[in-house]
Amino acid sequence: MSELSSFHDERFPAAISFGATGGPERRNEIVQLTSGREKRNARFAQSRHHYDAGTGVRSLADLHDILDFFEARRGSLHAFRFRDPFDMKSCRPGETPTALDQTLGTGDGTNARFALVKRYGEGDDSYLRRISKPVAGSLKVAVAGVEAVDFSFDEATSEIVFAPAAIPASDLAVTAGYEFDVPVRFDAERLSISLTAFKAGQIPSIPLVEVQL
Repeated sequence: MSELSSFHDERFPAAISFGATGGPERRNEIVQLTSGREKRNARFAQSRHHYDAGTGVRSLADLHDILDFFEARRGSLHAFRFRDPFDMKSCRPGETPTALDQTLGTGDGTNARFALVKRYGEGDDSYLRRISKPVAGSLKVAVAGVEAVDFSFDEATSEIVFAPAAIPASDLAVTAGYEFDVPVRFDAERLSISLTAFKAGQIPSIPLVEVQL
């Protein structure tokens, strides 16, 4: 029997994902007090992204690609990579990632591990999103502004790991730049496929939901 938490390191068809809709979800509890004030509590520490890739299907070939991918993942059983058409880089959409894009932390001379994150907002109100699936070959890391080469990425912990000889010294900023995919699974147990015209078809909805690895 397959494990429910398994992940297939395969990417959802890119041409279809770029026509998808979706975005982040937050879950907050809001209690109205008798004084008229509100008490608010965040149920999610990390946002959870939802997508509908059905809007990206434009041809019969797209239908076949989705059907093939859905069956290979056994429906919702196995998670996979998804290219978020709105948020896929450590920088703004029209820019090219550099090793200076995102601050990961400050060296202390002993710590070799730094979580790969993307920052949203500024200052104390900023949100740090853990990035678990950087695109192979896109990850760049710098220490004090100088690009590093002696590091690896630990997929189990989503951390950059410096080699012993390359551990950042005290007070040196560690930064990174990258492209990334979102780990998701199908949020449905079946596909509803129809043909609309010769060599054309549609799948009204292909719901996908982000998973935590």
